[in-house]
Amino acid sequence: MLIFSALMPELSKSQNVLTLPVAVQTAVQNYGTIKAKQNYAKASATEVTEAKRENLPNLNFGAEQAFGTVNQNYGPLYALPGAAFSSGPVTSTPNSNAGFGSLYLSNINWDFFAFGRAREKVKTAQAAANRDTKDWQQEIFQQQIKVAATYLNLLAAQRLIESWRKNLYRTDTLRNVVVTRAKHGLNPGVDSAQANAEVANAKISLTNAIDFEQEQSNLLAQLLGVPSQNFTLDTAFVSNIPAELTDTSILQLNNHPVLQWYKSRIALSNEQEKYLGTYSYPTFSLFGVLQAKGSGFGNNYAQNLHDYSTGYWNGANPTTGNYLTGVSVTWNFTQTLRVSQQTKAQKFVTEGLQGEYTLADQQLMAQWELSKTKISNALDNYFLAPVQVKAAAQAYLQKVILYKHGLTNLVDVTQAAYVLTRAETDRDIAYSNVWQALLLRAAAAGDFNLFINKL
Repeated sequence: MLIFSALMPELSKSQNVLTLPVAVQTAVQNYGTIKAKQNYAKASATEVTEAKRENLPNLNFGAEQAFGTVNQNYGPLYALPGAAFSSGPVTSTPNSNAGFGSLYLSNINWDFFAFGRAREKVKTAQAAANRDTKDWQQEIFQQQIKVAATYLNLLAAQRLIESWRKNLYRTDTLRNVVVTRAKHGLNPGVDSAQANAEVANAKISLTNAIDFEQEQSNLLAQLLGVPSQNFTLDTAFVSNIPAELTDTSILQLNNHPVLQWYKSRIALSNEQEKYLGTYSYPTFSLFGVLQAKGSGFGNNYAQNLHDYSTGYWNGANPTTGNYLTGVSVTWNFTQTLRVSQQTKAQKFVTEGLQGEYTLADQQLMAQWELSKTKISNALDNYFLAPVQVKAAAQAYLQKVILYKHGLTNLVDVTQAAYVLTRAETDRDIAYSNVWQALLLRAAAAGDFNLFINKL
């Protein structure tokens, strides 16, 4: 029971450790921008189905019933939107005879040939869906890189806090020695003031380190889409480095998520250009109409103005019917003048997107080359850091012993303490920088597995 009780805190702590794979998975599931772009991709995929159904025939049904007069006169008319007309005989004087009338109709219209307009619309919708899908995927990739970088920064910040705490402990211990020696007249009193100043400086440095750690913790919480909290991270990143970091492969950027997104934008612009071009051509249509009509006015109303009824059913009951079918062709010739400028503008858009793609490709190539240098430099610092810490620790211990025996001054001890603290912080950063350099390579290659598989 005693052994179990002793192990419980450690077990609880290990269960609350946030590993990097879990952090990345949490961010992908929770981050708002990723969710938004996922829904945009779903919306675009739905619009593809809509574009395919756009080519279905238009089938309309209508029913109309009205009550009014049928006075008519000769004259030219144009049916403005919203205008309504009644039909009847032309009489010498208007009258107030009114009755019911009705119209029941169905019509079908199908643009069966428009020089590939329907097909190009579907392709454009598919290109838009592909663009939004690629945008979603590159957002996931970018988020993975951001989370990993912030995770490493937070871990380094936590290690730096430990180094600054050690520095505070050493400084405070040294102050006690200084104060004791000053009280006995073995050192000048000014040493006590200087020692107090060094302790204050160590506390300020520790506070600044804690502040930076809190900033990184808050940023990681934002990226994960969770409330701000204190994270316990996996310390494997500061206890070892990737086993294999050399890479002789040739960089292939064709499948890079960011470049894939740029390519999808170019493809969409090309499809939009083709789609706009189809509006320069005529449209061939099939149409058909079936209608029935009822009226409260009799067939002899022109000769007998009393030949009408105000009864509802007399006008609502259809008494005549007609059908109509045919083929039509329409061509708005002036549309070609407008479309030519629209397609020209779209070409410029395509060229602009191509320029953005070229720039992104160049930046990724430069980032890949930089990652090689970063890895080499980080490894050099990683192997040198322990040597620096060991030498600095020995020098500091030597200065402290000499000071206790009155063989050196406090300035030398303080300088040695500063060198030791710097060596410890360099060591903490050296581990993180190796992983950061590897992450830079994965970001340049567009393959997060190059990083995550090294864990």
